[in-house]
Amino acid sequence: MTPDQAWELILQQRHHPDEGSENWHVRQPVSDADWAVQLLQLFGPLVQALPASQPQQIIAQMGQSLDGRIATITGNSRYINGEDGLVHLHRMRAVSDAVLVGSGTASADNPRLTVRLTTGPNPVRVLVDRHRRVPEDHHLFNDGAAPTLHLVAGRFNPATLPATLSAGVYEIPCLSDEEGPIDPTEVLRVLLRLGLKRIFVEGGGQTVSTFLRAGLVDRLHVLVAPMIIGSGQPAFSLPEIDSLGDALRPAANMVNLGSDMLFDLDFSGR
Repeated sequence: MTPDQAWELILQQRHHPDEGSENWHVRQPVSDADWAVQLLQLFGPLVQALPASQPQQIIAQMGQSLDGRIATITGNSRYINGEDGLVHLHRMRAVSDAVLVGSGTASADNPRLTVRLTTGPNPVRVLVDRHRRVPEDHHLFNDGAAPTLHLVAGRFNPATLPATLSAGVYEIPCLSDEEGPIDPTEVLRVLLRLGLKRIFVEGGGQTVSTFLRAGLVDRLHVLVAPMIIGSGQPAFSLPEIDSLGDALRPAANMVNLGSDMLFDLDFSGR
């Protein structure tokens, strides 16, 4: 099996999750050293059918330097991760129903949040932008590549949600008007009403940290680039702890992507 064949198998599973992936090794025998095996191991948990007790699966990612920076002190972050890390990021989008970013990342990076570097469907794009700070000329509002949900401050009215989503921008008031971090449960409730179950929290650091603090992240992919920035914006912003016994210690799998080292962290068992 080649990596391309493994990826096609993953996309098939994404569209037919109830078929199960436990027999992949029977249908497609490969060497343990083959990169295709690593692809199946990485993405298998992200495309299987969710149990009835789990309405949504939340996957987050962080791309950082060796010293835990996601941008320079001036906000420059394009690109910390290399080509292999970017391909992995686009594959994460392809297996997700929705990809979510905060207003800071969207304003600074002007992302498209599409799957240009791989094959598969573009996810629904979710922009958390409480005070409408992202410029109106950015890609998310204008390229028509996928539906964009623009989440802003205001009282949520379920009756105003669209019955179906097509390419375009949907402004949805649902966030509190207070300063500080958002309540991620408010966001997830809206997305679930729209049938969006696999949510990929792509960034930035504050947004990923907010979901982590709330204990809502099932899986976290940290892409570490062989780069030392020295100073700049930290990857995670979490409460201080007094003892290492209080540190988060998810089950971990490390994968060498080539340009980056991937830490595949499983929080589902905590």
